[in-house]
Amino acid sequence: MFTVDLNCDLGESFGRYALGLDAEVIPLVSSCNVACGMHAGDPLVMKKTVAMAADARIAIGAHPGYPDLQGFGRRDLNLSPEEAYAFTVYQIGALAGFCAAQGVELNHVKPHGQLYNRAAVDADLASAIAQAVCDVDSELVLVGLANGKLIEAGRARGLAVAQEFFTDRNYTDEGTLVPRSRADALIADEEFAVRRAVRAVKEGTIESASGKTIAIQADTICVHGDNAHALEFVSKIRSALESEGIEIKPVE
Repeated sequence: MFTVDLNCDLGESFGRYALGLDAEVIPLVSSCNVACGMHAGDPLVMKKTVAMAADARIAIGAHPGYPDLQGFGRRDLNLSPEEAYAFTVYQIGALAGFCAAQGVELNHVKPHGQLYNRAAVDADLASAIAQAVCDVDSELVLVGLANGKLIEAGRARGLAVAQEFFTDRNYTDEGTLVPRSRADALIADEEFAVRRAVRAVKEGTIESASGKTIAIQADTICVHGDNAHALEFVSKIRSALESEGIEIKPVE
């Protein structure tokens, strides 16, 4: 039996600014990653998002990012490992508080944006993030880019790890995400994206942007809920996985 988690980054609204289709996406996924107020989100949004996820009985994860609201956490702030550790502990603690207040468990941690991308290739940054997760709660699952440094750092500390695959993002020959600055960073062909998601789970391989076959482990698949076709896309992926006999369940 093949199993995979479907996760989505949620709770990214802030103040009077609304972002994403959180209420509509939540019933279609098995886990969510909630912004913790640094790159997006705020206390009221965090509280609301945790409540919606709890009602839907999906797994809840912290989604810490760089302290960069204006850049949505997608700019490289070049934090020191000490700073990255502190900001990660701070954000996990904030979301854990909202989970505790509502009687639900925090399940995992998945860094956001450039913090995530850099931790996939920077061993020192990955080590700081993994140590932060371990020090807050060693039972939390650490989510990172498949085959990346963050996965290695989590394993080194005895954490449960989940290797993540992005079905709507292109990959380099080295297995990293194609930078968003490139025109081919995103995959627009939904049918192709759905087929490669099934292939990643069942065969453990995908094609890079150049056409090279690369190995990948997909414990969890990220789907985005902040574009016009998000709901249709997530529905298609879920239906395709289930039709292939793939069970959708949270990472643990």
